[in-house]
Amino acid sequence: MEKTGQCLCGAVTFTAHNVEMHHHACHCGMCRRWAGGPVFAAAAERVTFAGLDHAARYESSEWASRGFCRICGSHLFYHLKPTDSYMLSVGAFDDGADFQLAREIFVDHKPPGYALAGSHVRLTEKETLASFGFPEDGSA
Repeated sequence: MEKTGQCLCGAVTFTAHNVEMHHHACHCGMCRRWAGGPVFAAAAERVTFAGLDHAARYESSEWASRGFCRICGSHLFYHLKPTDSYMLSVGAFDDGADFQLAREIFVDHKPPGYALAGSHVRLTEKETLASFGFPEDGSA
């Protein structure tokens, strides 16, 4: 499935191919600090961007970077370096109606002030890192 999206101001646009319609919510400390709450993201096999001169990447760890618009600040993606895979912000897609929450990750880091409804997979930090093939300490 191909889907398009953009930042809030429209300076950065993207076309994503083979988008996973079952997305996840991440409760890790970095995601919550970056987004002000959980990050909702969907995987895509291939992404092409336009307007990258208006985008910036923040190297948030040795194994990942986060992309955002320099103009409006919209969160666009989480890039996993070892697999060169993109997790795109669900809110940046032009049509997000078909997305369904499939799993929450880093649930042991979720603050008690909110809870996401539904019956879906919920993984702790240890389980999340194992699912990505990383050592328990997060080093890669």
